[in-house]
Amino acid sequence: MEVYHASSVCVSRPDTAHSRQYLDFGVGFYVTTLREQAIKYGERFLRRGRPAVLNIYDWKQPLSLWNVLEFKVYDEAWLDFFMECRAGRMVGDYDVVIGGIANDKVFRTMDLYFAGDINKQECL
Repeated sequence: MEVYHASSVCVSRPDTAHSRQYLDFGVGFYVTTLREQAIKYGERFLRRGRPAVLNIYDWKQPLSLWNVLEFKVYDEAWLDFFMECRAGRMVGDYDVVIGGIANDKVFRTMDLYFAGDINKQECL
């Protein structure tokens, strides 16, 4: 299966050492199976005057070899996990987390929830 990672540099091997903290699913190396999503993310680099590189990897290992957490929908479990990770707290000991990340629209809602301006049900 091909997975994609947008960056301002060529990343020959996935690496978590350069990951930022406070991301949607915590520290990690983020990839997507959606080529267009990665390309769109790479446009952020171009807008900042930096190069955009679409890194492509061939994922061959079955997910059954990993400790996987998967969110199929944006629900309360996803929200709780997301909020803990965004606060810098590690949740569980997962090798792979699969699920939707917060695009700009979702993230604005999350900010309102994080600030206490809306409750969990309004956020969901």
